[in-house]
Amino acid sequence: MESTDHGSKMGLWMSTSLVVGNMIGAGIFLMPSALAAFGGISVVGWLVSSAGALLLAKVFSRLSRMVADSKGGPYAFARKGFGDYIGFLVAWGYWISIWVALATIAVTFVSALGVFFPGLKENALLAAGTALGAIWLLTWVNSRGVRASGKMQMVTTALKILPVLAIILGGIFFFQPENFVPFNASGDSSIMAIAATGTLTLYAFLGLESATVPANKVQNPEKTIPKATMTGTLITTLLYVLSTVAIMGMIPMAELSESTAPFSDAMKIMSGEIGEEIIAAGVAVATFGALNGWILIIGQVSEATANDGLFPGIFKKENKNGVPVWGLIAGSGLASLLLLMNYSDSLVEQFKFTILLSTTCCLVPYLFSAAAYVILSLQKSLKLKEQVSVFILGSLTFSFALWAIFGAGEQSVFWGFFFLMLGTPVFVWMKWKNKNPEL
Repeated sequence: MESTDHGSKMGLWMSTSLVVGNMIGAGIFLMPSALAAFGGISVVGWLVSSAGALLLAKVFSRLSRMVADSKGGPYAFARKGFGDYIGFLVAWGYWISIWVALATIAVTFVSALGVFFPGLKENALLAAGTALGAIWLLTWVNSRGVRASGKMQMVTTALKILPVLAIILGGIFFFQPENFVPFNASGDSSIMAIAATGTLTLYAFLGLESATVPANKVQNPEKTIPKATMTGTLITTLLYVLSTVAIMGMIPMAELSESTAPFSDAMKIMSGEIGEEIIAAGVAVATFGALNGWILIIGQVSEATANDGLFPGIFKKENKNGVPVWGLIAGSGLASLLLLMNYSDSLVEQFKFTILLSTTCCLVPYLFSAAAYVILSLQKSLKLKEQVSVFILGSLTFSFALWAIFGAGEQSVFWGFFFLMLGTPVFVWMKWKNKNPEL
């Protein structure tokens, strides 16, 4: 049973914080080091991926208006444009990518806490227990309704932004332009360097579609979702690019490329040794908030797919708070099993492998959403000028998503598509079961 009371739904700022909070995880705190080897040209890579992210955000904003019942976000868009099978594959891949991400985020959360509680670094059992505790605490929070999750997301998003803003504003006083010389330190051509850094930074934007997923839990979704998607993506873009520029301006590239905690190093320049603890707290809050937001999303995706008969019916059952609690339990349960692999020496490589494939599983929904936007738009009676605009936006976004998939690497693409195809027997079984409900 779904509540129609606006008091039980998410408004603009909750939806925007869901977008920002899901995008800003631990990745931002390591990205400057990963980019330093390329030199200042990596900022251009950031701008390229930012442009692609804004194109995607624009497409998702328009799709949320075009598809009346858009619960499920990319899944709903792909199904509307291409039918049940493609819709299912998008939901299947997206679902896999989320519970894999939950395990990864939880491990990073514990690593950040290790700065304050050294025992977490020394005791694998304690670390695993803490990570599991975070997952199931937030599963309980989400089971209390989307507004409970939304409030948590607003608080953690505000807290995680503070250290980033401190770096951006404080960096002005320690900025050294000579750190950007040579501009291209990669040894490759400028085009190759921009392509490499653009692909690398794109992964920081995964989650920009978050507001489109719980569409039926959002107030005035036809207005709120497009605004939240564009606003959240723009805010995140500014934070990413400005903080990277600030840190590169504070720390020489050679030194920065060797840093394992670039934000901490920058904060030490500004505030001394306390900087490490400030940034560690920021990472902990960032990952905790992202964990909360993705737990919300996994329940909504599985429910939307189950409502259409493409996932088992148990995923569409809601508790008294209107939450598809079994979807939360299943997603958190799978994430917990995967997380335990990280604390078993014999299974560490398998854990790393699953992270690799999750990237492709998340990018494929972007590809089909861009294509669905063109197909659904051209089904309408549009003027020639509008048709050209749709084709340009859709083509650019589709090309960008395709470029990002192949930029993920051959192994990631192969295994990502392999696991997508493993969903086909599930699809066939669900279709057969729907035709034979008595069995």
